[in-house]
Amino acid sequence: MSLPIDLSGRRALVTGVTSGLGAGIATALAQAGADVAGCGLEPEAHSGATAFKAAAAACDRRAFYRACDVSDGGAARAFVDWAAESLGGLDLIVSNAGRSFFTGATVTDEATWQANLDLNLAAHWRIAQAARPWLAQAPKPVIVIIASNHAFYTLPGCFPYNVAKAGLLALVQSLAIEWGPHTRAVGVAPGFIDAPMAAGWFATFPDPVTKRAQVEAIHPIGRLGTPADIGALVAYLCSPLAGFITGTTITIDGGRSALMQDV
Repeated sequence: MSLPIDLSGRRALVTGVTSGLGAGIATALAQAGADVAGCGLEPEAHSGATAFKAAAAACDRRAFYRACDVSDGGAARAFVDWAAESLGGLDLIVSNAGRSFFTGATVTDEATWQANLDLNLAAHWRIAQAARPWLAQAPKPVIVIIASNHAFYTLPGCFPYNVAKAGLLALVQSLAIEWGPHTRAVGVAPGFIDAPMAAGWFATFPDPVTKRAQVEAIHPIGRLGTPADIGALVAYLCSPLAGFITGTTITIDGGRSALMQDV
């Protein structure tokens, strides 16, 4: 399948490509014609890393993978330079890597607070900072930062994850204002996505099938999102078709935020 979006000749960096959203985004960019350098926590022999490279190869695109913990500032910056050297430059940055820290405002300890900020907020800024010299050499570069619907509205017990994700909205605004007009910066705020993390959450209930049906029912679209849904939006935002979109974060949540929920 090929997307009706042309990113031919564009060189993309995507973090967290071994599963879930990152895998869907990397595949969509390759389908649109981009070469991709990706990272994840897993070694290169891991099935997620090999699947990432295979998906790009199926589209006749180049793919490079490196294990990296982007919450480590030095490792994140080294990954960006490695990706640029592997691809021969960078045009597109998709800062996606993150994970849930759901502990609650009362019980969150200092270590959890800091780990959450390092991964879910600071890492995105560090990736962007490291990429800026490379983007300065590229025509009409784009930075896409993956936030969350928790940046706009949240639930009990989702602190401090929601705090970091809310900070990404401001990061996107600042990058767009200060690095434009040369560089566009856009945020994407996914809702409930059918990915490994969701499967693990459903498995914590006595009847996962019933719980899944309940969650699907509170979405006006009647289903959960998929990594491919997010990938298609990101590919569009990286394309000239989205040339007037910058400094904003777009919610993609199947309409869940439009519907008031009864207790």
